[in-house]
Amino acid sequence: MQVRPGAEEDLEALTEIYNHYVRETSITFDTVVFTPEERRPWLLSHPEDGPYRLMVATSADSQEILGYATSSPYRAKPAYATSVETTVYVAPDAGRRGIGTLLYKALFEALAGEDLHRAYAGIAQPNEASTRLHERFGFRYVGTYHEVGRKFGRYWDVAWYERPL
Repeated sequence: MQVRPGAEEDLEALTEIYNHYVRETSITFDTVVFTPEERRPWLLSHPEDGPYRLMVATSADSQEILGYATSSPYRAKPAYATSVETTVYVAPDAGRRGIGTLLYKALFEALAGEDLHRAYAGIAQPNEASTRLHERFGFRYVGTYHEVGRKFGRYWDVAWYERPL
């Protein structure tokens, strides 16, 4: 596997991965799938440098996209500028291969030189695999928003984690 910055030509595959989680899981609270064109602004908001990154994992032989990790603005107000929200999405058939670990390692290495103070991650519950991944990277639990999102006819909690940068 290899990790590189995301690019325009990745848009369709990245959208397919994300749409799986929209349709099948509570991991994202989006409820309607996206077209690649609808996801283009998201992709373009993650340039190759700066605090908001998109890292893509590909198979070494076929270059198939296996997953991605991002850092995005935590909140829109200026005082939050040194905080980011991070996330990882792995292709549904590529789990349990260390892809999330590889992606987060590359993402945090890329962010090391940026003027950032904290990373935050919201994990819809239950999600033991995501919790383990975040804790492995130094994230610590800070609290839970109870029944904050409704999807598939039920309410979901989101546990929040933070990590110094």
